Amino acid sequence: MIRSVLAMAAIAVGATVVMAQSDPIAQRKSLMKSNGQNSGALNRMVRGEDPFDAAKVNAAFAAWADNAAKIPALFASPPPAGADTRALPKIWEAKADFDARLAAFGKAVADNKDKAKTLDALKVAYPLVSKICNDCHEPYRRPAPAGGKKQ
Repeated sequence: MIRSVLAMAAIAVGATVVMAQSDPIAQRKSLMKSNGQNSGALNRMVRGEDPFDAAKVNAAFAAWADNAAKIPALFASPPPAGADTRALPKIWEAKADFDARLAAFGKAVADNKDKAKTLDALKVAYPLVSKICNDCHEPYRRPAPAGGKKQ
């Protein structure tokens, strides 16, 4: 009985993972959430709310580099009508500019990942990466819905 329940749970989890992998909107949300969590961790260090942690800094830059490589393929085509996404249609209307901004994010991450080895260096490197990230969000992402729910 326990084996049957465990097998069914494993199948359900596997099916969920496969569905998420074939859903570019879910993948985008997951990657953006990861980017935001890493940004929050480094921002707290920069503001002095958390102690400097080189391992967390390295992990954040590694995740950003990985995500920067994956994100362009997840914006290959516009979402279907009524899709639950904050991505604006302008992405596909100004695709060259959008792609250039994604490339700039990847470059900023690559250029600064080895520079953020101390808190003082992080205070210089992090804002450069954060600004590039926000420069893309402003024109290409719908504002969060009222009530602060993020997507």
